[in-house]
Parts: sequence; structure tokens; C-alpha cells
Amino acid sequence: MDRRPAATSLFAVGDINAFFGLMLDNVSCLVILAAILTGVFGMPRDLILSRMLPGSAVGVLVGDLLYSWMAWRLAVRTGREDVTAMPLGLDTPSTFGMAFGVIGPCYLATKDAHLTWQVAMATVVLMGLFKIAVSFCGPALRRAIPRAGLLGSIAAIALLLIAYLPFLKLFNSPVVGFLSLGMVFISLLARFQLPLRLPGALAGILCGTVAYYALGSLGLLPDGSHAPLGTPPFAFYLPLPSLQFLPGLGRAMGYLPLAIPFALATVVGGVDVTESAAVAGDDYHTRDILLVEGFATLLAGMCGGVIQSCPYIGHPAYKEMGGRAGYTVATGLFVGLGAVLGYLSFLVGLLPEAAVAPILIFIGIEITAQAFEATPRRHYRALAISFIPAIACLISIEFGQLLGGLGKSAADLSGDLAATCKATTALGNGFVITSLLWGAAFAYVLDHKPGASAVYLLLCALFSLCGVIHSPLPSGAIFSPLSPPSPMVWQMAAGYAVMAASFLLLQWWRPSERARQAGGNGEE
Repeated sequence: MDRRPAATSLFAVGDINAFFGLMLDNVSCLVILAAILTGVFGMPRDLILSRMLPGSAVGVLVGDLLYSWMAWRLAVRTGREDVTAMPLGLDTPSTFGMAFGVIGPCYLATKDAHLTWQVAMATVVLMGLFKIAVSFCGPALRRAIPRAGLLGSIAAIALLLIAYLPFLKLFNSPVVGFLSLGMVFISLLARFQLPLRLPGALAGILCGTVAYYALGSLGLLPDGSHAPLGTPPFAFYLPLPSLQFLPGLGRAMGYLPLAIPFALATVVGGVDVTESAAVAGDDYHTRDILLVEGFATLLAGMCGGVIQSCPYIGHPAYKEMGGRAGYTVATGLFVGLGAVLGYLSFLVGLLPEAAVAPILIFIGIEITAQAFEATPRRHYRALAISFIPAIACLISIEFGQLLGGLGKSAADLSGDLAATCKATTALGNGFVITSLLWGAAFAYVLDHKPGASAVYLLLCALFSLCGVIHSPLPSGAIFSPLSPPSPMVWQMAAGYAVMAASFLLLQWWRPSERARQAGGNGEE
């Protein structure tokens, strides 16, 4: 009997919901990058639209198509028709990191937009090569790390960044936001069937967008603004692989201390999301997921891209929506063609943020719920601990925006407030890796295995020495342990080392086991 699923089985109605969620997340990253580089740093818009965005979109196009093929291959191998493709997109944290830590500073230093683009290309190429090299360690990491560590870090990101930050957008236009939120929640969370069998994501965006423009035409939006409809601009930009990054390779080496932590974070995230997909029923090979991520990033850099690609953490939510492989195919083609033809910025300008945000809120809630459902109940406390570094990252983001709005920086603070800001920055930097290590370490503590926990604490000590976690630098860059930027670096490493040493001593001194052994010897 032929166990291969029909071609149509990997394309379902649920792909419509999933497509809107994944597509809008990717498109937003591209538009945010363009807005930062043109608005903050004054870079030429033509270079960004004709080189940077199309090249970055190539990574999404190729990566999503490869993940779609992997889903088809898994469906053929297992004979199942409910396989959901792993979502791939542009990495949001490193979008900001590249803009404010690499591209902007390089342009301000050189005043040469073309050279800046080449430096950014070279940086992304090096990130891709790094990810390909370490991808072969992925399966071992997945086997060694408890689920509290693997799922806790992505649940923290999901709830505190993917759900919370978009929730703030609802209050910019409450009527629009809560109307869309209601449609998304009742259809996707409660699985209530909408009239005409409309997909929940589409219904939410449609209702919210119609309400937004209706209220805008009547002058009833909160700020009283009018919401005009523009005309889509069309152009043609064809990104092809080249060696144009080579002139920027030398300067790119200087930015690696900032870039490598972002690349490493997506590798750890790739291990996390592979475990998350396995819990949801789709058991992909960790190495293959990471290799596609690294190849997509490398290709994007060679095509002129300046943002790395990575697997997204929304697989369980997209599976809950009923997505198969159609949504990744559609997203890859839409984003790729959108960057080539130039209609992405128009689309993002057309859709109000308050109407789109509920989809991201749903994804965040669904991923968080899955983390608790898949983690053993005895490890819930470790799962909760892994949220703390992500909370610090969120506070740092809000703190930075507040100070920036006042025309100040963290250097202007003093006293307890300055100390709090420094501690929050250090706790939030490298939070993905910190969350994973803390979740794993304290899961073993809860299992009464202090020796295994000590291994993860020693890794924390090692990583804090070079800034992979707890970097005191506002940029989160890594550094040499021989020349740390702050005495706090050695203090942090010593703190982890002392805790690890105490756990190793406790592992050696196990009175209960010694007593049982003594009792057993006496009976003999």
C-alpha cells in the first residue's frame, strides 16, 4: 500500500490563518529595518529597498521552501497528513541588533552607504557560516537538556515579547484592537466556527482593518487622525548571490563580538523549536533544521541581505491553526516576491497595527501553554525561573525607549536607579541562553541531581566570562575574559562557580544514600 500522503494533504484551510501570522511577522521586520536605517541614521532609501531588503527576503524564500519540503518528506516517511512545516523568518532581536549595533554605527563612522552595506553583508555571511558549523552539535544539545530548559526559554519569549509587546498596540486604537482580538480568540483559542467558515486570522484582520478605516474617515480614531489609502509602489529588484561582501570582510570582523551572540541565540532557539515541534507531533531532525537556518542566512548575506534567518517558535500555534506546509510556501513566495517587486512597505502601511497584533498575541499564548503542557509537572518551578531573564530583557527594552524619549541614556542615571539599570541590562543580555541554562540547571535540582545541575552552572560561569550571557555592555557584545569591561564580569562568574562547587559537594555527600548503603552492608 502506498503510504505517501496526497499532495493536497499538505495544503489546508488552516494555512490561511498560519500564512497571515507568519507573513506579517516577516514583513514587519523588513519595514522596521528600513524605518530605522532611514529615519534614525539617514541612510539612502534606494540602497535599502533595492539591496538590503530583497537580499534579506531571499533567506526567507529559500528557508521556508526548504522547511516545506522537509514537512513533505516527514509526511511521506510517516504516512501522516497532519504534518506542519517548521516556520522560518527574519530574526527580530538581531534586526534591531544589526541596525543599531552594526549598520548604523558603521555608516556614521564611514559616511559610505555602499561600504556599510558590504560590511553588513559580510557580517551576515559570517553569522551563516558560524551557524552551519555549530549545527552539528544541535542533536546532542537536544538530548542533554531537559524540556524545562528547552521550552522555558521559548515560552518566556512567547509570553513576554511576542504577546505582551503587541498587546500594547491594542490600546492605540481600542475599538479596532479589541474587535480583532475577539475574532482571533473566539475562533483560534476557543475553536468557535465563524460565519462562512472564515479563518480566524483573516476575520480578525479584516474586521479590524475595516473598522480602522471607517473610524478614520469619520475622524473617530483616538488621535483624531485620518487614515488615507495610498497607492502601491512597484519596482523590480533581483538579488543574486555574489562576492560583493568581500570588501567589507575586514571591518565585519570588528562587529563579530556583537553578531555572534545573536547567531548563537538562534542556534539555541532552533534546538528549542525542534523539541517544541516534536512535542506537537512533528519530529524533525535537529541538525537539518539548523543547517537550513544557517544556509538561508549565508545565502541571504551573499545576495545582499543584512538580517539573519531563523526558525520561528510558533510551530505549535500554527499547527493549532490547522497549518500544514502551504503557509510556509505562501509566506516564502509572498515575502520573496514582495521584496523583489517592492510592495511590502505598502502592505504594512495599509494594515493597522491594532488589527494585526492579536495574531501575535494568540501565538504567544499558545506557545506558553504548550510549554507547560509538555513539561513534567515537577519541573514547573524551573520553567518559571527561566522566565526571569526574559523579563529583564523586556524591562531593558522599555527602559531604553523611555530614556531615549527623554533624550537621555543609562549613563545619565545615578544611585540605585543606575545600579538597577545595569543589573537589568546584564540579566537581559543573552537571555535566550540564560533561560535555557537556568531552566536545565534547576530542573536537575528539582530531580535531586545537583551534580548534573553543576554542569550547567559552570557553563553559566564560562559564558558570563566572555559576555555570551550577562554582558554588561548595553549592546550585549561579547569580549575577552582577559580584558572585561566591568569587574562585575568576574563577580558573576565567581558566583556561578561557587554555586556549582556547592552542588558538587552535595552530590558527593549524599547522606541518604550513604545511610542506605550502610544499612545494606549491615544486613549482609
